[in-house]
Amino acid sequence: MRALRFVFVVGGVLSGLGKGVVTASIGNLLKACGYKVTAIKIDPYVNVDAGTMRPTEHGEIFVTEDGGEIDQDLGTYERFLNQNLSKNNNITTGKVFLRVIQKERALEYNGRNVQIIPDVSDEVKNMILEVSRGYEISLVEVGGTTGDIENLVFLHAIRELSEEYPSATVMVSYLPFLENVGELKTKPTQHAVARLRESGLFPDFIVARSELGLDEPRKEKLARHCFVPKAHIIDDPTVDNIYKVPLIFEKQKFHEKLLKKLGLPFKKYENKKWKEFTEKFESGEEVKIALVGKYVTYGNTEHKDVYISVIEAVKHGSAKIGAKPVIVQLDSRKLEGNGVEFLKEFHGIIVPGGFGTTGIEGKIKAIKFAREQNIPFLGLCLGMQLAVIEFARNVCGLKKANSTEFDPKTPHPVIDVIPEQKELLEKKMYGATMRLGAWEAVLKKGSRVWKIYKKRKVSERHRHRYEVNPKYIKILEKHGLVFSGKSPDGKLMEFLELPNHRFFIATQAHPEFKSRPLAPHPLFVSFLKEALKLKLETSKRK
Repeated sequence: MRALRFVFVVGGVLSGLGKGVVTASIGNLLKACGYKVTAIKIDPYVNVDAGTMRPTEHGEIFVTEDGGEIDQDLGTYERFLNQNLSKNNNITTGKVFLRVIQKERALEYNGRNVQIIPDVSDEVKNMILEVSRGYEISLVEVGGTTGDIENLVFLHAIRELSEEYPSATVMVSYLPFLENVGELKTKPTQHAVARLRESGLFPDFIVARSELGLDEPRKEKLARHCFVPKAHIIDDPTVDNIYKVPLIFEKQKFHEKLLKKLGLPFKKYENKKWKEFTEKFESGEEVKIALVGKYVTYGNTEHKDVYISVIEAVKHGSAKIGAKPVIVQLDSRKLEGNGVEFLKEFHGIIVPGGFGTTGIEGKIKAIKFAREQNIPFLGLCLGMQLAVIEFARNVCGLKKANSTEFDPKTPHPVIDVIPEQKELLEKKMYGATMRLGAWEAVLKKGSRVWKIYKKRKVSERHRHRYEVNPKYIKILEKHGLVFSGKSPDGKLMEFLELPNHRFFIATQAHPEFKSRPLAPHPLFVSFLKEALKLKLETSKRK
């Protein structure tokens, strides 16, 4: 195996530019060239992980196979690289300081004073190298923007690594378009590059993000003022489909230029399947999917990041069956005091995960409507728990059935916290204490999920504290609910379904985290097939 190389990705001007997509796209291209690639995300916040963060502020909390609650960019990496990453691929300020303090308490610094440089920066380097071993190229994305005070120690660390290993530094920067002068402005990027140079880092490439795309005069200006070769100014215009970004980079030979900078040969390039996948988005019968969530708005705007893995899994499944998804995020709070008849216009309903009491009754109303109107329904994590509550109330006659998360005094706690979780909550041990990561389930032979997965034992990622109360399983099953997947010891309900429904399936897991463009998740594929059937049937009747 060749010696390790690094590609460092930093941001300029503003956050939210899509550095994660740029990093993932670079990885996609380098992997298509036959290299063994991994990706690391550095988040400068002091939290140890993302597990205790508000979704409306942070966006989706992505869960890895090994139980990491981490930044959503790791999900983007996994989807573009088509490989699993570990929780250690996400480095936070909190993680770094925790390790430094633990070492100091254990006298590993031999009693000397511990400092930001070299001790904290050295720990950053150690953590990067630990997860980079065994790979030929390691992509390291530094969150935030150049000039942020919290980024300085990370920039110092990657500057030192760039001196120790062959590397390339990529700055992703924004070029705003001013309508009154009719041109893209390069000055903010010039200032961002100047700030980066102050930290000792010089960009080898500039990825120019813009709404319109980069023209030659702006390329020349950036090259001259930022001291970057014109051929290393990479255009990254806004696109309707993020999976096109690797192909946009491919046309500019970004991967070949990167390999040359890293001192690696360009031997082959094979990305045909990815190209075929992106082409499937351009056509197909439209299917309208309602995503009934509680985190769909933030202030006065629609939040696009909280359910990003669900949305992407729908896209993957749709491309697989030749459909074009129209995904509408519905605020479950607004369903609580209003009618839900308008849900008839949708061909499928998804109720995703979440925590807390807000919007719960609106979600339950949507589930009831899907069950009674024979509309394809897919429940994820909380979506499964609410499907049990809805069924208990409206089919089993347990009128006040609920989860103890929402009503601790409910007479029918059909969903309850498991004993070990109760102890943790009493001790206020919230961070990294849920049922996390990959857990196995045994599927009921002959059930619908068994037919979908085509195997008896499956493994899915989890993130929850509450479970179906075993005391109520008999009455639920008596009235027709089928628990078609259970934990290997049979104590925990992992999947449920209604046999006589068009498609009514829910899981305690988060299958969306394992869906990939080139390997769409079978649950989503099957759900979308039924949604497409409903669409075609409805069209015929009209």
